[in-house]
Amino acid sequence: MTLDNYLYFVILPALSIAILLVFYRFFQGPTISDRVVAVDLLVTIGIGFIAVYSILSHQPTFLDIALILALIGFLATVAYSFYIQKRKNRDE
Repeated sequence: MTLDNYLYFVILPALSIAILLVFYRFFQGPTISDRVVAVDLLVTIGIGFIAVYSILSHQPTFLDIALILALIGFLATVAYSFYIQKRKNRDE
């Protein structure tokens, strides 16, 4: 089995199933924290899709896009945790 076949028949279906499960958690999440974690996981899965596409198309430029997306996702997670901390301090 070549790398391309492995990516097409194993990795892409696994990422697709993961997206479906994360969307379920996003829509059914009882709290806002569950939804934020789901969005963060969607960004991570999107990075996985970009990396697979970069490998299949032999274009390493797409990895730069994945890196930028990872940085934006990280900053969004930090901003949300900062918001939760401020809200917790305000409630006390």
